Amino acid sequence: MAKAEHLNKGAIRVSWSLPGAPNRSTRVLCTSKSIVRALALRRRAPGTETGKLRLVSLENTTDSIAPEPQTPQPQAAVVETPDADPPRGTIAEWTITILLLLFLTTTLVQAYVIPTGSMEETLLIGDHLLVDKLAFAPSGPVSRHLLPYTDVKRGDIIVFRYPVDIRQTFVKRCIGVPGDRIRVVNKEVYRNGMKLDEPYKYNKTDYVDAYRDNFPGEPNLSVDHRAIDMLQNHVVNGEVVVPPNSYFAMGDNRDSSLDSRYWGFVPRENIIGKPLIIYWSYDAPTDQLSDPSIGLDHILDVGRNFFSKTRWRRSFMLIHGYAVK
Repeated sequence: MAKAEHLNKGAIRVSWSLPGAPNRSTRVLCTSKSIVRALALRRRAPGTETGKLRLVSLENTTDSIAPEPQTPQPQAAVVETPDADPPRGTIAEWTITILLLLFLTTTLVQAYVIPTGSMEETLLIGDHLLVDKLAFAPSGPVSRHLLPYTDVKRGDIIVFRYPVDIRQTFVKRCIGVPGDRIRVVNKEVYRNGMKLDEPYKYNKTDYVDAYRDNFPGEPNLSVDHRAIDMLQNHVVNGEVVVPPNSYFAMGDNRDSSLDSRYWGFVPRENIIGKPLIIYWSYDAPTDQLSDPSIGLDHILDVGRNFFSKTRWRRSFMLIHGYAVK
């Protein structure tokens, strides 16, 4: 008598018995594409019938034949666990860091360098600044209550896009706000009829220029068309009247400053922010600092003279406006 049983790993066990003979069993493992056809085993024993054995084909098995153990061994349970998330790669970490830096440097603060002496002695050529871009940002209906927005005040140092060429960035001091009346008499600035006390002001020359030092007046040099418009349409009783959403700005180095006297008012939308701190000051000439790209001569100069030409006493110096009275 023959009997087939399914075993693990796609095998079957076939056993048969013949009268007068011990039971035999065999474990057969077959390939997935093999077909075990009818296999007849004929064995005669005295006074018995022929024993017949049929094997049935199996699929998804391996090519092996092995004797079945007397006592089936229990199989260990396999517990599948989900793959752990792979650690974030170095490239991803640097990408996030760079994005955060770009966000901070384009939204909150930005670095600038002073290339000219128009703000001496307050700011020197080679001063590297961090500019607060949030302070004068236009406020919204909700953000004005959450963020430290302020209005531009008289005496504030402002960073703005040069009205003649917005690709350039200027740093000047705000002298007049909308509605103020400005005039200059023999190098002294008057606002709303009152002479200003300006301890930050610096005059390199003693001679009095007819237009520069007595303003407004007839220009004795070429000025921008915006200055012409200012002189023609915004002068009342010998004083320049600052229009709405505009500011009158001048450099602290009054004798060497290209300011509102020569190109008109600073539009409110041109103002970027105010300088916060000098994080590094290096004694370098204007021609090395005015070019947006870093020249090789400047790199070599810094490499050779970093310690001797760095103005260490100006490092991390805070920059404050002055309440002009």
